[in-house]
Amino acid sequence: MTTEKMIDTPDQLKAFFEKRNQGGVLCAVDTEADSLHRFKESLCLVQFSDGDEHVLIDPLAIEDLSPLRAYLEDATCWMHGADYDMHMLRTHLGVVPPVVYDTQIGARLLGVRQFGYGNLVEHYMGVEIEKTSQKADWAKRPLTPVMEKYALNDVIYLLPMAELIVDQLKMAGRYEWFTESCEAAREKSMERKPEREDRWRIKGSGTLPPRGLNFLKALWDWRNVEAEAWDRPPFMVAGNKQLLEWTQELLEDKLPKLPRHYRPRRIKSFDQAVAKAKMTPEEDMPQKIRGQRRRKDRQFDARLNKLIAKRNKVAEGLDIDGSLIAPRAPLEALAAGNEGAESLLMNWQRELLGI
Repeated sequence: MTTEKMIDTPDQLKAFFEKRNQGGVLCAVDTEADSLHRFKESLCLVQFSDGDEHVLIDPLAIEDLSPLRAYLEDATCWMHGADYDMHMLRTHLGVVPPVVYDTQIGARLLGVRQFGYGNLVEHYMGVEIEKTSQKADWAKRPLTPVMEKYALNDVIYLLPMAELIVDQLKMAGRYEWFTESCEAAREKSMERKPEREDRWRIKGSGTLPPRGLNFLKALWDWRNVEAEAWDRPPFMVAGNKQLLEWTQELLEDKLPKLPRHYRPRRIKSFDQAVAKAKMTPEEDMPQKIRGQRRRKDRQFDARLNKLIAKRNKVAEGLDIDGSLIAPRAPLEALAAGNEGAESLLMNWQRELLGI
């Protein structure tokens, strides 16, 4: 096993992937971004392993990542908690490998309850890895030796661990469940919808009257403007809980108490946003979203409870989490007799439930 640390020039990247065999290749990939430190998320690092060599690829230093993209177009790729990494590869490289296997899905189908990457490395490889750089600023250069070690650890163990997981899945007769689940996760990632325009309707805002919703939206927009100007994530300006508290104070005609560290310019922009919101005509204020309430239906409840009980019994027999067999939403659709409800479940899930 050899390990090269950082690939940070186009020539290094080209030479590295020219040595790799093309077509049906197997690899492990992880990514690091700066979403905890910047307003606009950037792909800051790609960790790559083919089982023999483990490298860090620097997208901030290499503008043309086409050798990596071309490799991934034909690769069978292992990841852990793959949804975010697929999103990053698709957004920043324009590619998602045709086959993506997820160690987290595999471990959960085997009944592993603690399925974080560090938990699985310790469980399967007997190695305890440090997670000290989990919230590091990956846009900073040079990376510290601790950060490099942390990043490489995220791929060094993936392929050996994947081999053990696959063997156990096949022995348990659950490998087909695994491959279908991974393919479904990949398809879902590819179909990821653009962000909603009303993202400001955060948890806890559903009971607000139109005037409160108007204040909340104004504060949400103010926070985004401040965060972009500062080039920091919005939560570093103010958290969602803080926005709701300020909204409630404004509804009660109170003056919100802003943090002491706010500079005069930020306080002034806050006051201007609030003043502008107060001038919004009532007819232009956001309205509550009236969801369709399901009427009390004893037959529906009985059918749903029966499905949940069956799912839980099957899950208990398999020693896996019941939500893997069927989340609540598809069961509700089935209990309601919705057209196409069966398609919300995968083949192996339907078979286990006898649907």
